[in-house]
Amino acid sequence: MHFFIKFGLNLIRMKNITLLFFTLCFVLFCTFIIYYLEPDTFGNFLNSFYFVMTTFTTVGYGDYSPVTEIGKLFTVFMYLMGIGLLSIVIGKVIDAFTIYKRKREEGKLQYKKENHIIIIGWSKKTEVAINEILASNKTMEVVLIDSLPQSPFDISKERVHYIQGDPAEESSYQKANISKAKSVIIFSDESIEQPSLRDAKTLTIAIIVERLAPTVHTTVEILIEEHISNFSHVKVDEFILSQETISNLAVRSALYKGVSKIYSQLLSRSHGENLYQIPKKETWNTYKEAFNDLLNQGATLIADGNKLDINRRLNEMIPSNAELYIICDQTTYDNILK
Repeated sequence: MHFFIKFGLNLIRMKNITLLFFTLCFVLFCTFIIYYLEPDTFGNFLNSFYFVMTTFTTVGYGDYSPVTEIGKLFTVFMYLMGIGLLSIVIGKVIDAFTIYKRKREEGKLQYKKENHIIIIGWSKKTEVAINEILASNKTMEVVLIDSLPQSPFDISKERVHYIQGDPAEESSYQKANISKAKSVIIFSDESIEQPSLRDAKTLTIAIIVERLAPTVHTTVEILIEEHISNFSHVKVDEFILSQETISNLAVRSALYKGVSKIYSQLLSRSHGENLYQIPKKETWNTYKEAFNDLLNQGATLIADGNKLDINRRLNEMIPSNAELYIICDQTTYDNILK
């Protein structure tokens, strides 16, 4: 008994790969021995392997069983050794899944995929942004970086990955595989009360992001427009003035009744028509040709990049690097891409 206890403890202490290799060797060993002892009973190695596995798993269908005394003694040996060995292996597998789940919840797993969106800082705005990304693109994955002890969202969302770390440290971004990301969104830290300090922290994070991934598209939320000049040496692609945007929208809504509904449609796919970016087709030479073709398909061409004066430039040639934006529904957009 002492031997079996000591042997079991040694198995538990084994590394997983070593235990798996040992288990495989033991199964093959038992398969060979039982066939060697009773070749007429089992007929071939596959039947012997089948008998060994049903014995280890205590299924014991009884369609194959040894008839000689030495065969029965060896089967007893397999009972004593194999069942315990397989139980340890199964326990190790369950532990591995448990550890993986815990590490994923705590944000301690490195993200290794590419073409993802990284969002820095957890808040209600972050939650809305993640849900919008998941709803707008069926394949896009999101990586959140924050210092929370556990993931703030349900880890059953396979396309959302959490990285626990300080946004001011390079290691957090390396775990998020920032060099292979599609874009980065930096939200202002709502735990800081003073707007100037919040923008200062955002600037620090933006410097780290641009240094680690200068080619990745970066969108930054700032509170005070005058602070944009502080980012002049950082190649941030786009700024969002959160407070002024809300104020301006409130004013437009007061001046023009119902205009907020138009903004909602353009900003979120959950409301009516949406804004989409499309590539230039080879058959389009001028904006007029693109405008008419898209109109016939149920879409309206409204902009090229940040230029909203398409209606006054219809006869101009479309550049090869054009960033065309249209307004339409999801079905029309999918048909245009086809």
